[in-house]
Amino acid sequence: MKRSIQPFPFMLAIIVGCLVNYVGDWLLGIRIELFWGLETFNFRWFLAIFVLPILVGFSVSYIYGLGGKWIAFFPPLIVQYFSYYQTENIIGVPAGADLMPMGWWGFFVILAMEVSMIGGMLGEVAIKRIYGRSPPQSDDMTIESNKPSSVALSGESEGASGKEV
Repeated sequence: MKRSIQPFPFMLAIIVGCLVNYVGDWLLGIRIELFWGLETFNFRWFLAIFVLPILVGFSVSYIYGLGGKWIAFFPPLIVQYFSYYQTENIIGVPAGADLMPMGWWGFFVILAMEVSMIGGMLGEVAIKRIYGRSPPQSDDMTIESNKPSSVALSGESEGASGKEV
């Protein structure tokens, strides 16, 4: 049986992920849509592309639960899209900077999304304490039914008791 998307945890995880990403970018002072020449690619830019998305993905996956790695790529996409739109149409490009070409900007956003999914996998590991699938629990399977019975070990069928009536 497939697990359906749970709307409230989904939206909460996306909102928290966007907030973590936005606040992290603000604290680092990085806007990846701006190109300042080679000065653009510094240590803070590296943190914004490779470390911050891990925290974003971890928070999304930790809130949503198992399956959170699949939605962990949304917050970097949403935040970076609105940041690009804001720079292009609202506040403008600061003096001395250029707007990153769309192809390069898209490459950096996809890179941040993929790193965010790695953080989502780490969040699932933190929830589950192990990575991988658990065997499905069925109603007719219990701990006792997994043990071999004495009848099965003796080679007799369960209906035959060995006595004739």
